[in-house]
Amino acid sequence: MSESYNASQIQVLEGLEAVRKRPAMYIGSTDKTGLHHILTEIIDNSVDEAFIGVCNLIEIILHPDGSIEVIDNGRGMPVDHHEQTGVSALETIMTNLHAGGKFGGGAYKVSSGLHGVGMKCTNALSEWMITTVYKNGHEYKQEYKIGIKQTEVEKVGKTRKRGTKHRFLPDSNIFTTTEWDINWIIKRAREHAYLTRGLRFRITDQRVENAKRPMIYELYFEDGVTSFVKYMNLDEKVVGSPFYVNGEIDDVQCEVAVLYNNTMDEHVKCYTNNVINPEGGTHLAGFRGALTSAINSYATKNDLLKGVKGNLTGDDVREGLTSVVSVKVPEPQFEGQTKIKLNNPEVKSIVQKVTKEALEVFFDENPKVAKSIIGKAVLANKARAAAKAAREAVVRKGALESGGLPGKLADCSSRVAEECELFLVEGDSAGGSAKQGRNRENQAILPLRGKVINTQKYRIDRVLANNEIKDIVTALGIGIGDTVDTSKLRYHKLILMNDADVDGLHITTLVLTLLFKFFRPLIDEGYVYVAQPPLFKVEVAKKKYYFLSNKEKDKFVAETTKKGRKCTINRFKGLGEMNADQLWETTMDPETRALKQITIDDAEAAEKTFEMLMGEEVPPRRRFIQTNAKLATLDV
Repeated sequence: MSESYNASQIQVLEGLEAVRKRPAMYIGSTDKTGLHHILTEIIDNSVDEAFIGVCNLIEIILHPDGSIEVIDNGRGMPVDHHEQTGVSALETIMTNLHAGGKFGGGAYKVSSGLHGVGMKCTNALSEWMITTVYKNGHEYKQEYKIGIKQTEVEKVGKTRKRGTKHRFLPDSNIFTTTEWDINWIIKRAREHAYLTRGLRFRITDQRVENAKRPMIYELYFEDGVTSFVKYMNLDEKVVGSPFYVNGEIDDVQCEVAVLYNNTMDEHVKCYTNNVINPEGGTHLAGFRGALTSAINSYATKNDLLKGVKGNLTGDDVREGLTSVVSVKVPEPQFEGQTKIKLNNPEVKSIVQKVTKEALEVFFDENPKVAKSIIGKAVLANKARAAAKAAREAVVRKGALESGGLPGKLADCSSRVAEECELFLVEGDSAGGSAKQGRNRENQAILPLRGKVINTQKYRIDRVLANNEIKDIVTALGIGIGDTVDTSKLRYHKLILMNDADVDGLHITTLVLTLLFKFFRPLIDEGYVYVAQPPLFKVEVAKKKYYFLSNKEKDKFVAETTKKGRKCTINRFKGLGEMNADQLWETTMDPETRALKQITIDDAEAAEKTFEMLMGEEVPPRRRFIQTNAKLATLDV
């Protein structure tokens, strides 16, 4: 490396070169998430037109060639001459990295886009892009390749339409995948349709092979966010009727919908200018304060807190809560580039005032609903006290007995958490083989007897009454529920090792349900794995081969018999049938084993799936089974 550092080493990137040079700086990544981000930027610009009431239809068309088209009936992008840049306003917007109508020029009061940057990123990261504008009775068009204009803005005809159309093909040299996910697009469009009352989406998928006509999806919700909370509770038994308020103070618009259900979980979605804020922020703080205050006020006034010491806590009143909190803020301030958390301090008091006043009126006018919600919160308060006592009892017992570890645990000798593994093994028989075959230095074994309880249906106090779960809690040593602290984790691989049959899969599902509900950080931080024990052993000339599936085994046997060699096939019924050497060789040896890491791509979808399959409500589960029965692979 040269010792000198001077002006000749300073590189100036022209136009949109910087975006292509470092795309992740602008869109976060170049994987599937980044791909859909460049679509989001175009959709958000059309939604901004709906914010000000000049657009009520957005169309999205997926073409067979991999390109995608977004069309709105808004005002149409400006095409007149731009004095500062010397070219048309359309070209300025599409090719100048920091030009747009969202910097305070009066074009938009609030905006969901990245202040004029996002559309340029889409243009820069596309093989080609064509923008068409319908405005003032004329149709205008300009074409680009990798963000560089290929034509001037041309007036190509007359029209009665108004609005803007973008069609673009993502650059396969930039993105690791250019395959559009129709489910992702529908989900994002559905959110916008819920959050922007009166806005309709029409999504057309023309990629479907051998179809007589394209797949068309229409999304429109007359009741806006009230429809949203009803949708969130499609498979739940609700408590009372929805609450809704829409108010504005100092140019900040606040829209809130609330609906309770019979579960123990809280689901609150927070949005600023239609952009989701996964970690909430000041609008969430204002909403929570209003909810707790209004419920306690009504409960105290009507003597509904019998058996509760003091007031109900925020945790009490949020059990079974589903809510959407949507604010429109002229100058939003976020924590981080990805807008995960809203930081505007004034929003907290505005949301709190609007929501609290409306809730008090709602409770007075709907006393039956109010009493149902408060009754649920009172039960939650009492159950929380019982759960705390049960959790503390388990911690105390673990600290006093066996050095704090379960008697059934065969621990490893290493104390370096990063290299240690804990196997949760189905049955004492398999557990015995695993203990004999393991690497004692870094592999610990905890046998589980029978099936643990379905934790989706119960609170912590009931969960901790199960001996197998108590052993898991004690072995991990990180707490449970809201006390989980992964910095205390003793094993950086938690491996579920069960039989490759229906019962084994059921046990795996039950343990994953426990981990998802009460130990979610273990999954989020990548510590949870599922072992893949083989189903078959094939012996050929005294050599042993192991296979995870019928398909793998059949392919191997077919190729071997073609060569005139004799195969002896054995089907394993369970881990307990394997001796220690076999279990080590097939399932535990890091050099030869197969592990599946458990990850969560969509936490909301995962929560819905767990509740549907493992929750108390039977009809959703029955519908799922009836719908997917033909897809099941039966091992009979």
